[in-house]
Amino acid sequence: MAHISKVVLLIAGLGLAACSNTSADSYANGSYGNGAGGGIGDVSNPRSVAYFNTTIGDRVLFAVDQSTLSETAKATLTQQARWLMENPEYTAIIEGHADEQGTREYNLALGERRANASQQFLVSQGVASNRLQVLSYGKERPIEICSEESCYAQNRRSVTVVAAGVGV
Repeated sequence: MAHISKVVLLIAGLGLAACSNTSADSYANGSYGNGAGGGIGDVSNPRSVAYFNTTIGDRVLFAVDQSTLSETAKATLTQQARWLMENPEYTAIIEGHADEQGTREYNLALGERRANASQQFLVSQGVASNRLQVLSYGKERPIEICSEESCYAQNRRSVTVVAAGVGV
């Protein structure tokens, strides 16, 4: 029951965040907020969320019907772990995603396995587990929409979403 409560609170928080008036341009040019040690959108600041997303990489990809981490995924997650340990003021939600093939239920479970694999790897690298949360979207949030392998491959992923000063 506690897990369901957390999910409901997270969804409510995301819904409120979506009501913000902040323009996307503010994020892109780094002028939004102070973040931890600098602007949230300041790509040149190694302590910023934008730096994490673009330089470190916020996502890892998976093979069809798999939740096993590839060597490339492990390399990205190792960099994520290092960054998170150097920036303890950040927490993260690890989102699990799947392509649109298969049922909703199957893809939710697969997304959760993928997010858990990423979380467990980050913890094995020294990130405190209480700073990480797992959330599966299954096939509900594709980043590429088409019925081709090139699109499916981009949707089979886990994404590490970092936030400053927010308890998970």
